[in-house]
Amino acid sequence: MNKLFSHHPRRFGLTLAVAGVAALVVSLAASAALGPILVDPFTNPDSQHKTVVEPDTYSAGSTIVAVAQMGQFTDEGASGIGFATTTNNAGSWTSGVLPAITQYQNPAGPYDRATDASVAFDARHNVWIAASLGLRVSGTTPKGAAVIASRSTNGGLAWTPPVTIAAAGAGQNFEKPWIVCDDTPTSPFYGSCYAVFDDHGNGNAFKAAYSRDGGLSWTLATTPNVGVIGVQPVVQPSGKLIVIFDNPSETALGVITSGNGGVSYGSATTITSITAAVDPGNIRSSPLPSAEIDATGKVFVAWEDCRFRIGCTSNDIVYTTSTNGTTWTAVQRVPIDPVTSSVDHLTPGMGVDKLSTTAGARIAVTYYYFPNVSCTITTCQLDVGLITSSNGGSTWGVATPLATNMKTRWLPFTNTGYMFGDYISTSYGSDGLPHPVIVVAKAPPTGDCASSTPNCDVALYG
Repeated sequence: MNKLFSHHPRRFGLTLAVAGVAALVVSLAASAALGPILVDPFTNPDSQHKTVVEPDTYSAGSTIVAVAQMGQFTDEGASGIGFATTTNNAGSWTSGVLPAITQYQNPAGPYDRATDASVAFDARHNVWIAASLGLRVSGTTPKGAAVIASRSTNGGLAWTPPVTIAAAGAGQNFEKPWIVCDDTPTSPFYGSCYAVFDDHGNGNAFKAAYSRDGGLSWTLATTPNVGVIGVQPVVQPSGKLIVIFDNPSETALGVITSGNGGVSYGSATTITSITAAVDPGNIRSSPLPSAEIDATGKVFVAWEDCRFRIGCTSNDIVYTTSTNGTTWTAVQRVPIDPVTSSVDHLTPGMGVDKLSTTAGARIAVTYYYFPNVSCTITTCQLDVGLITSSNGGSTWGVATPLATNMKTRWLPFTNTGYMFGDYISTSYGSDGLPHPVIVVAKAPPTGDCASSTPNCDVALYG
C-alpha cells in the first residue's frame, strides 16, 4: 500500500541469480522445499536494500508468476517491481525486474518509486498483466500515484514497459491496485480484465477500470461513491465480478458487484464487522482481506480477527464464503491452534484451487504469526505457517511451519512499522498443490535491517 502520501488507520530488465544466496539462518520446513526466488538488485543509496516485500502470485496451469516490490523506502514505495516465474509448478524459477518503471532502472522509467504489485493472467489473449503503482515524489510533474500495467506475452518470462490504467492527477492519490481477468470461455465477458483500487486523496473512493484487449488499453468504470481499502476482485464463471474490501477504518468487510463486465458497479453492502487486535513487535499489519474463488464460483475471503479470543488478546485467521456475493456464511475460524493459545496470527494469503469444486474445494492459507503475542520489538519471534483443507473448509489439516525464528527488526523499517508486506499470496499449480510465496528475513550484520542498509537480507522464497 502506498503510504507515502497517506494513511494507515492502524498504525531494468535484469535477470537475477538466486542460486548463490547464502543458507538461511531461519529454519525452513523441509517438506515445503522453499528456496530464494527473487532478490533485490538495486543499489540506490536512498532506500533499504537486499529487501523484497509484499508479494502477489497467480497461477495458470503449471505457470506461476510472483511479483513484489524491491528496495523499500522508509517513507514508502520501492526502487522497483520484481517478478519471479515458474513454468513447472515451482520446480525452477526465472526472475527479473519489470522494465522502465522507475528512475533507478536502465532504461529509466517516468516514476520516482513503485509499489503495490499484483498479477493476473488473461487466457483469451494469452497475456500476463502485472498492475502496480508508479509514484512521483519530486519535480514538477503531478505528485501522487498512477495505476500502471506491465504485460508479458511469453508466459511471464519477459515484460514490456507499462501502460497507464489511471494517471496521477491533482488531488488524487491512488492506492492498492488489484487485478483479475475473466478466464471462463463461456462467460459473456471472457477476456475482460479488471483493475480495482482506491483514491486516498478523495476519501479512499472506490475506483475501477476494465480492459478488453489484453491490458493494452483501459477504460475507467462508473463506480459508487464509497470509501474502500484493500479491494480484492474475483470473477465467477457467469462473468459476475465480485469485489471484496475493507471500509477505510478497517472495521467492516464489504462487497461491491458488477454484472456488466465492469462498466458500472452496484451499491456497496456490508458483509460483517471486523474486530482486530493490534499485532505486536511494531509490525506493519492490518485486517485486509484475501479473496479467492473455486471452479463453481464460490468465494472465500480470509482476514485476521480477534472475535474468537476472550478479551481480543490476539488474532486468528477467519473467513467467510458466498456463492453469489450477496449472502455470506457466518464467520468461521481457521483452527490453526486453540483459542487459548498465546499465538497471534496475521496477514493471510488465501489460495483456492481454481479447478476444485465446492464440496472438495482445495484451500490453503499461508499466514505470518507470533508464537507469543506478549513480546516486544526485541523479543518477538516471527514465523510463517501454512494450513490446508481438501473439503472446502469443513475440516482442516495440521498447520505446517514454513519459516521460523525471524525477528521483526530484520525486516525493512517504514514509518508505519517493520514490513514484510500488507499482503502475501498462495496459488495452486496444475499439480494440485499449494505454492506459497513468502518474504523471509535473515539476520543483518548489525541485527537491525534499517540501521545496516544495504546489508539487510530479505528475499522472496517460493
